Amino acid sequence: MIVPLDLRQTAPNSATQRTNLLAVASGKGGVGKTWFSITLSHALALAGRKALLFDGDLGLANVDVQLGMMPHRDLGTVLAGQTTLAEAATRYPAGGFDIIAGRSGTGSLAQIPPSKLATLRNDLALISNTYDVVIMDMGAGIERTVRSFATQARACIVVTTDEPTAITDAYAFIKVTAMERPSADLRIVVNMASSIREGERTYGILLKACREFLKIEPELGGIIRRDQHVRESIRKQTSLLTRYPNTEAAQDIQAVAHRLIQTF
Repeated sequence: MIVPLDLRQTAPNSATQRTNLLAVASGKGGVGKTWFSITLSHALALAGRKALLFDGDLGLANVDVQLGMMPHRDLGTVLAGQTTLAEAATRYPAGGFDIIAGRSGTGSLAQIPPSKLATLRNDLALISNTYDVVIMDMGAGIERTVRSFATQARACIVVTTDEPTAITDAYAFIKVTAMERPSADLRIVVNMASSIREGERTYGILLKACREFLKIEPELGGIIRRDQHVRESIRKQTSLLTRYPNTEAAQDIQAVAHRLIQTF
């Protein structure tokens, strides 16, 4: 059973503008980053937050696909000047949060001019003032568009799994981000872990590398256990917290949301 959290003491105030942006990134694809972003948005909404999920995976967007939505407005129409970013926000009624969809399969969005990218960033910062938290689902990797959006986030969650390539690429993202922003608030989430203990082991590998070579210690944002219900919910294009709210992965996501609320 999902128990809403009391957020009255952690609500943002007018003095904390542009501090409610949370980036979710990964070194490589296939680690469940978008699923994590969707489910975290839902968990935060259930906990009382007014949440917006921004699909920043430009060119390979699939937030709307995973949720079975067909928004009339998306980033494509925004960049084409046909609508504003605020008008592109669409409510996901089953989850109680808003999404701004990308434009799946439009590779040109990943190569948008720096001027348009800057305008999009500024517009997102502006619209964030009307939400408690804005979760930015970034594209995998360390390309310009990913780093550009991640730099304005108050915190950045790096999603990885126990696969060696996922760990290596997550470290690469952390390294580049730490070089550009030495004070960046970086948090690691281990997804699809066979157990909590194995998730801690994966985190320990990344933490050791960060300590030895980067002299930083990203905190553990959470561990999501491998759960067959996740694949089923994606196949049904439904949020896990709607279809299977009492499963292990659902509990783990709520724990991540709870920790985030306490520290974000």
